This record gives sequence, C-alpha cells and structure tokens, in this order.
Amino acid sequence: MKRLLSYLFAPRGLAVLAIVVGSCFLSFKYSAHHEADGVFQELYMHLVPSPLVIDNHAEHDALEPLVEVPVFVGLFDWRGEHGEGHTPTTVLFNLQIFQVAAILMLFVCFGGVARYLRTGKGDPISKLFAGFAMWLRDDVVYPTFGKANGRKFLPFFLCIFFFILFMNLMGLAPYSATATASIFVTGALASITFGAMLICGMVVQGPLAYWKNLVPHVPLPLWPLMFVCELIGLVVKPFALMIRLFANMSGGHMVVLSFMGLIFFLGSPSMWGSAGGWGASPVGVGFAVFIMIIEGFVALLQAFVFTQLSVIFVNAAVHPEH
Repeated sequence: MKRLLSYLFAPRGLAVLAIVVGSCFLSFKYSAHHEADGVFQELYMHLVPSPLVIDNHAEHDALEPLVEVPVFVGLFDWRGEHGEGHTPTTVLFNLQIFQVAAILMLFVCFGGVARYLRTGKGDPISKLFAGFAMWLRDDVVYPTFGKANGRKFLPFFLCIFFFILFMNLMGLAPYSATATASIFVTGALASITFGAMLICGMVVQGPLAYWKNLVPHVPLPLWPLMFVCELIGLVVKPFALMIRLFANMSGGHMVVLSFMGLIFFLGSPSMWGSAGGWGASPVGVGFAVFIMIIEGFVALLQAFVFTQLSVIFVNAAVHPEH
C-alpha cells in the first residue's frame, strides 16, 4: 500500500490522475445522451461513439456540436447539408478525448525515463515505465529483430504498445469511453502497422524486390497464383489485428453491461418488480466486478498481442527469408 501511494502521489502520478479525471469529466459533460427502447439497447449504446455536444439533453436534431471540423467528403457531413457553397463538416467524438489523453500520458509517464536510465535517479513513475520499456525491448523487439535493427524500430513499437494500453485502461474508468472498442480506431492502428510493413519492406529490400520476394521459389506457372495468395495474406494480417483488438475490448464491455442490464431487466414492472431487481443486484454486480478485474488484465494482454504481432509482421517484411 505504501508503494502504491508513492506512485499515486508522485508529481507524475498526480498528473496522470488529473488527465484521467479530466478526460472522464469532459466525456460526461459533453457526450450526447443515449436513448433506446429497451434497457439492454440503451446500455449497449454506451459502446457507440458519442458526438461531443453542448446540450446532451436536447433532441438529436437540435444538438449543437461542441466543435465542428471541415471534411472533404460529403458522406461524413454532420448536418447533412449538401447544398452549393456548403462546406461538409463533422464533429469530435468522446473517443477523441481519450485518444488525446493517451498521448498526453505518453509524454507525462516517459518524461523522466531517459534520465532515469542514464543516471539511475527518478521518481516511481519513471522507474515503473523504464521497467516496462526494457521488458518490451528485451523480450519482444530484440528477440525478433536482433539488437542492431531492434534499436531502430523500438521507439515505434513502444509508442504503439503504450498508446493502446493507456486507451484500454482509461476505458475502465467511470464515465469514460474505450477508444479501442471502436472498429475505426483499431482499423487506423492496423493501418499504421500495414503502412510500416510496406514502407519498411520497400526501403530495406527495394521497391521492386519487396514485391518480388513476396513469393518464395516456386515453378514459374504457379507464380501468378502464389502472388495473389501472398497479396491476400498481406492484407489479412492487419485486418486480423483490427478485428482482434476491437472484438476483445468491446466483448468484455458487453459482458459487463449485460450483467448490469439484468438487474434493471428483472426489476422492471413486467418482470419481478423491485424485489427481482434487488435480488439480482448482488449477483449482477458481483459478476460485473469480476469481469472488470479480468478486463484490467485483458487491457494489458491485448496491447501486448497487438504489439507482438506488429513486430512479427514488420520483421517479416524487412527480412523476407523469415
């Protein structure tokens, strides 16, 4: 307990706490209110990104966005106005709050890591994340890339791991939103890995040699078929990253919301009334808390799995013999 308090009340610990609390407050204050016909539908709507609006109790058609951002594709027009002279705009969602918060936490948590590794002096937060960074270096990146190439790619994979980890963990806080439970966020992350595979592979091997080396040594008549298969496999890899992270993070939240929804469902007048709601509360809350504890582990595990697979995929692009 003493060590935990030392982490929490260190200056960087207080800064991290302020970022998380501030993000949850902004999400609660400016996120649009969810409405649905049934209790389960209304609970599951919390997994859907909410636009940031000024009045979250207004009707949907009367919502005033907190921030409007110009876009170049009318498909994403928030107001649906496609008249001449109208600039299509979109709005910010609550997911962006926690994405920005994750970036701020990267700067705060790693601000003293370099100094600690050079001098051995630092606060508890710096020591904690220095240990995490060395673990990723020695057990994830270096065993796959080797020390020489691993040093070049290490900052990239460190950013991926901790960016995903912070978004996953903040999604467990009250009034928060899990950015990685959105297919658009995980798709963007997978696209970054896909881009690293292509760019790093073509830089190291050469633009033409990279595509030629996709296919192993096979008889010439089979080469076109094998090239198509390898091309499909190249696209499937980031697609699997996208679906894996999205499904695991949204699935755990759906289980928690399902247990909580049972309380309101059994307590409804059409079921068992208040007696059913109070009777189901200990079981529903107990299972929900149990799943939340597991989700804390899953948040770390999924960040690790995404990073580990990204390391393997990028290394395969750089070293075609693998």
